[in-house]
Amino acid sequence: MNDSLLRHHFGITHMDHSAQHSYNIDTNITFGSNVTLGDMNATGISQIMIPQELFLVLGLISLVENILVVVAIIKNRNLHSPMYYFICCLAVSDMLVSVSNVVETLFMLLMEQGLLLVTAQMLQHLDNVIDIMICSSVVSSLSFLCTIAADRYITIFYALRYHSIMTTRRAVAIIAVVWLTSITSSSLFIVHHTNSAVIACFVSFFGVALVFTAALYLHMFILAHVHSRRIRALHKSRRQVTSMKGAITLTILLGVFIICWGPFFLHLILILICPTNPYCQCYFGHFNLFLILFICNSLIDPLIYAYRSQELRKTLKEIVFCSLCIVM
Repeated sequence: MNDSLLRHHFGITHMDHSAQHSYNIDTNITFGSNVTLGDMNATGISQIMIPQELFLVLGLISLVENILVVVAIIKNRNLHSPMYYFICCLAVSDMLVSVSNVVETLFMLLMEQGLLLVTAQMLQHLDNVIDIMICSSVVSSLSFLCTIAADRYITIFYALRYHSIMTTRRAVAIIAVVWLTSITSSSLFIVHHTNSAVIACFVSFFGVALVFTAALYLHMFILAHVHSRRIRALHKSRRQVTSMKGAITLTILLGVFIICWGPFFLHLILILICPTNPYCQCYFGHFNLFLILFICNSLIDPLIYAYRSQELRKTLKEIVFCSLCIVM
């Protein structure tokens, strides 16, 4: 099998030694590798042990949460606005992480129990699909965070022209472009994973997106009080409060994203600047924790949506209550 990105750099082993011996195949996975606890990879780096069942449980919880968010936004017509369309897409991005994690972990557990026989070619295809899904998730998540930041910026500083600037047609066009770009760039990234320039571009995109979003938020919060006076004078104070609440919500989302994905991007940076340094290799040994953080990000985001949006929270309660009534 061809080496994939993180496998190429770290030799991360997808299954434990006994399972590998039983199937006699290479089952390394790029982004989604649930490394067996305590295994030593090809580079001799000891990986922290994390049970596969933990990945599965967190992945399932995250998947259910994000499905509920998507259903709630679709169901409630009051949430049919560009900002919530973008939030819906952000939830779909989180679902990519959850789905890839659940599928991969189930494959691993079934193979270890001898309940599933697959060929090396099938595993390679699964490897590539999971790689693209995870990569698409991070690219689309960052893109939609930037898009939502721009949407909040327009809402606050161009409140009277917002509906003419951010129309539904333009929002749909932006969503289509983001997804097309994310899938295309992710596919190219996986195909050319051995090129250090590709990794550098991936890391640079992360940095540029964060700087862009941070600059918009900084400008919003510095000048918001000036515009709030003008908008209040035009009897639109409620819109200003709502807009700033949306900006704060997205600031929290961005902070959670940085905390959960930042260690992985530092991981990639260290690959470029000190791949053989003992201290860097020690950091590489925490890769399993980075995988847990990926899933935690997709698990926490829906809780932020529900906590910050009363309308969304109300709809989620209705959906959960109706589901429980049907079950009972």
